[in-house]
Amino acid sequence: MRISTIQAFNNGVQGLQRNYANVTRTQEQISTGNRILTPADDPVASVRLLQLEQQQNVLTQYKDNLTAANNSLTQEEVTLNSVNTILQRVRELAVQAGNGALSAADRQSIGAELGERENELLSLMNTRNARGEYLFAGFQGKTQPFVRQADGSYSYEGDEGQRKLQVASSLDLAISDSGKKIFENITNAGRLDSVLDISAAPGSTLSMSAPLVQDEVAFSGTPPFPAAGVEIVFGNPDAGSYEVFEIGVTAPAPVLASGSLDDQPDSSDQLIFRGVTLHFDGIPLGGERVTLTVDPTRQKQGVLSTIANLRTALENPATGSQVRDAVAVALTNLDHGMTTVDGVRGEIGARLNIIESTQTDNEDVSLVNKSVQADLRELDYAEALSRLSFQTIVLEAAQQSYVKIAGLNLFNQLR
Repeated sequence: MRISTIQAFNNGVQGLQRNYANVTRTQEQISTGNRILTPADDPVASVRLLQLEQQQNVLTQYKDNLTAANNSLTQEEVTLNSVNTILQRVRELAVQAGNGALSAADRQSIGAELGERENELLSLMNTRNARGEYLFAGFQGKTQPFVRQADGSYSYEGDEGQRKLQVASSLDLAISDSGKKIFENITNAGRLDSVLDISAAPGSTLSMSAPLVQDEVAFSGTPPFPAAGVEIVFGNPDAGSYEVFEIGVTAPAPVLASGSLDDQPDSSDQLIFRGVTLHFDGIPLGGERVTLTVDPTRQKQGVLSTIANLRTALENPATGSQVRDAVAVALTNLDHGMTTVDGVRGEIGARLNIIESTQTDNEDVSLVNKSVQADLRELDYAEALSRLSFQTIVLEAAQQSYVKIAGLNLFNQLR
């Protein structure tokens, strides 16, 4: 095979360039610490690295979301802890107000402190987070959730939404709770209407307290309190005896319960029927009727309204029975409110536990991700240094051989 002079020179230059490129590439790998400098170096590994980097970015976003969720839930838990402390103090004041030996001035003093606690509780229920959004407004983060009206009542201006953050590939975690759920949807112990009819017993001194649903389990148990209500009739078989009938049942209506009251004029008798408690004063003559019906508009009552109602009863002149009724309803509703708050705090604790375990899982996945990336991308320095040494020798040999070949000339032999 004939090889021209230009072909020999071109082959020599190409060999030098190829060997120099190999040395330069190995040198770049050593200086960067990466085995793959361009996708062409390893197309399969490059695609896999791209996927792993995308997964790592998602894990980083989840980590940020977990931090935000933890901060939001921690602030909510701290706020609800303060709310619970206030409710416990209000309950202590309610128990103190039920003391029959207190004067009107003493009750007004208790009412004054209840007013301050009411304002403090309103402030906590309108707490904002670091972004300036209201914690308990649902999706309406920029709207103040609890507003005091001109008549002293309260309204909820938020909604029942629950904000969530995605903290894992298939896990959305709630980071807030609606103020309506926590503070407004509280079972109202005073949701029954009552009417005492003594027209059939002229001269009767019988009076009664407001009905109180003191035992929710018995009220809604088996059998529950009749939806249409009940009627309590006195006079069978004697004046102090009573029978309980369901309203609206075709005669003869079955007797749901029966009993008798004490005939002492100065004593207060207690009647309990399926969780409903009534206090009677005076002596029945027979023929008195009491109707109890559920008021659908008073099924729920907010904690602020409960405190406001008790404060109003203590600040205004009231009889002993009126104070007794107000205190009884307030105590039961406060217990319901604290139970609801404690339940939400338990839910927050469960979410915080989920955050902790999810953070651990994400960190483990992130470590595996980085390990796989390192295996695919990072350079084996021992192998690279050995390869560089070999490639340097090859380059030097190519250079020396090129010099010798380039010096070959037929005319040098004829000289």
